[in-house]
Amino acid sequence: MALRPRSLAVRIGIAAAGGALAATTLATAPALAAESNEHPRVYKGKVTAKGGLLLRDRPTRGSHVIRHEPYGKIVHIFCKTRGDNVQGNDRWYLLTDGTWAWGAAHYIANIGPAPRWC
Repeated sequence: MALRPRSLAVRIGIAAAGGALAATTLATAPALAAESNEHPRVYKGKVTAKGGLLLRDRPTRGSHVIRHEPYGKIVHIFCKTRGDNVQGNDRWYLLTDGTWAWGAAHYIANIGPAPRWC
């Protein structure tokens, strides 16, 4: 059975339908993502240590200090893990501001939902 070439009108119709489908998919993708129950990738917190917070290369009190964040600074948190106990709290947050560094959760107040586990 020989196939007949499609007419120009049929080809234009197929292309238009494909374009409309692509445009609809792109337009509804953000709405679908917003409706999902997934946690955001980055969480926020506020530094509560009066003298500022030392951020470290591991979630331990004895690890290398990478930088310092001042009291009241809003920081971006990627995730949390367990580490050295600081004032009864063994949770540490991995911060993403500039360089990745660990801060003791005892000195960071969550803004919004608690961070996910690493």
